[in-house]
Amino acid sequence: MSTASPHANYHQAELDKFDELAQRWWDADGPQKALHALNPVRLDYVAARASLTGAKALDVGCGGGLLSEALARAGAQVTAIDLAPNLLKVARLHGLESGIKVEYRQLAVEALAEEMPGQFDVVTCMEMLEHVPDPGAIVSACARLLKPGGRLFLSTLNRTPAAFALAIVGAEYVARLLPKGTHQYRDFLKPAELARLLRDAGLQLEDVSGLAYLPWRNAAKLSHRTDVNYLACARKP
Repeated sequence: MSTASPHANYHQAELDKFDELAQRWWDADGPQKALHALNPVRLDYVAARASLTGAKALDVGCGGGLLSEALARAGAQVTAIDLAPNLLKVARLHGLESGIKVEYRQLAVEALAEEMPGQFDVVTCMEMLEHVPDPGAIVSACARLLKPGGRLFLSTLNRTPAAFALAIVGAEYVARLLPKGTHQYRDFLKPAELARLLRDAGLQLEDVSGLAYLPWRNAAKLSHRTDVNYLACARKP
């Protein structure tokens, strides 16, 4: 079992696992195929609830920059952070190829919250909370980074039998859409648990929507069902 550093909110084994995927992050038919399908839905969810034109946006746990570039293309001034160096290298290289400007930094969100409190209109943190030892600390740091009236957008996995069956057994072992060991069921978050973390951070939950992946079409859509993947939007008063 991986262990967290006493000074940082991550598992080194998790970082290493994602770093190994870096070279094929932007391959729409590669290991991150499902993420490519989810990305337009994630962007539309954000854009429907926050004006992105000229907005200062932060993408937390940005990986290779899929959502970061999409936010920038939609008109936001984007800062993107991650702790996996190979992923950031790929993100920067892809930005040079695409011509889309994003400021990538290898930095923990808790450290950035100390450096830039109250600086962002929009903060996104997608598919990250289920990979860290202390999701509450991530949510709290994201809240500190928001301007008053700013919004935090999150996506994660619900801790239900359906999520275990689809996100772990189905996606990792049967369909092999994801590398084995990508997810640990115990780390999934129920919407009520996420709502409590948001309240504790001083945020007001505005919406929870299901996020459905359709593997036979390699497509995704918003859904009323939140029992597997879900998105959430919260506002800083």
